[in-house]
Formats: sequence, C-alpha cells, structure tokens
Amino acid sequence: MCRIASLFFLQRLKGRMSGDARDFNNIERRAVIFFFLQCKAPKEICAILIETLGEHASSYATVKNRVAQFKRGDFSTCDAPRLGRPKTVTIPETVDQIHALILEDRWISAKSIAEQLGISRERVGSIILEDLNMRKPSVKWFPKCLNADQKRQRCQSYEQILGFFRRDPNYFLSRLVTMDKTWLYRYDPETKQQLMEWRHSGSPRSKKFRMQKSAGKFLASIFWNQDCILLSDYLPKGQILNAEYY
Repeated sequence: MCRIASLFFLQRLKGRMSGDARDFNNIERRAVIFFFLQCKAPKEICAILIETLGEHASSYATVKNRVAQFKRGDFSTCDAPRLGRPKTVTIPETVDQIHALILEDRWISAKSIAEQLGISRERVGSIILEDLNMRKPSVKWFPKCLNADQKRQRCQSYEQILGFFRRDPNYFLSRLVTMDKTWLYRYDPETKQQLMEWRHSGSPRSKKFRMQKSAGKFLASIFWNQDCILLSDYLPKGQILNAEYY
C-alpha cells in the first residue's frame, strides 16, 4: 500500500513539472516530508527526487537540511522571514532615481545617494556597478593646459613630421634622434636582490645596515638614434637646464 502511495505521489510530482512552477519548491518540500515520514534516509530521498525530477531536483545538502528541520518538529513549507531589507529596492524606479542623481552631480558619493533614497550603501553600489554599469575612475592629469595657439602650432608640427615620414620612412627613421634624461647618484647602494647569496638551509642569514642614496647627484642627458648613442652629457653643478643649454 505504501509503494502504491509513493508511485501515486511521484506521478503527481512529475505532473507539476508541466504546469505552473511558481510554488514548485514547496511541492519539493512536501515530497521530502512524504518520504521522510516513510523513514527514508536523506540519501534515499535525494536519489528518488533526482530520478523523478532530474535537473529540477533539490541538492543533497538541501534535502539533508530539510530532514533535520523535520526532525526538530518544524514541518513548515514556507521560507522563514530573513533579516535585512528585501531585494525589492532594486526596481526600475530606484535605478532611475540613482541614475538621475549621478547625472545631476557626477561627483556624488554612494553614501550620499543611500541617505537621500533611504536604502543601504551596498545596494546603491550594486545598482551602480551591475544595473547601470558605471565606474568612478580618477581624473587624468595633464602636465600643461595648452591654449588654442599652442594646439594649432603642435598640430602643424605633427603634420609636417608625418609628411617627412611618408616621403621616405627609412630615411626619416635613420635621421631620427631620441633624447632622455635621468638623475645619477654618486653612490648608489646595492639592492637586496644584489646582496642575495647561496647558503645552506641551516646557515644564518647575513646582515647589512640599510644605506641611503648619497646626496650628491647630477643630471645625465643621453641622445641616441637607431644605431648608437650619439651624446652623453652631464649637467655641471649650478647650471640650469634651459633652451640655451640645449
């Protein structure tokens, strides 16, 4: 009789899969209760559900938790109330409000948005990153703000250089000279990587006092082309690096 009841219940459970599945989780919980009352172990119940429902079946961990819940005398098929604000705040109206606040003030903080709308800071961050797909990168610094005349002169120079390159690329590259400058110290201490040495596992590590770079330094300017270094210049002490020196 028990086997007939089980087959009848499984047929009804399969029938639910072709209909409305909004409360299908509750149907699964009732199935676990049904087989639990037949004194079946969680593994057996999970195997029956997988055989009947396939990929729609609950995991073994879920079945095991349900069985433990039933053993405590709690046969409820509804989810227990959870702490915290419900996810219903992520609605199109809320997303539009956050988007409007950002467009009104690009520097507004997520904390300020959360205080104005009365939702959590975490939810605001989730909406900005996931729903609006927006980021807040830092501003890009430029060394100098050029005026209109300086921009025009640079564009003319670039167009002239590009014209030279298009006439004869090989000749242009052979005549191209590159320059860079760097500070050189009169005394540069060895790095930790340079001081590494092979030792046995039981040997103590060598010690060395930390030393700073010397105060004495000078500016080196190096010019080179595609073949070799053309000039290495060291700025004399007291000399200013300006257009006249170049």
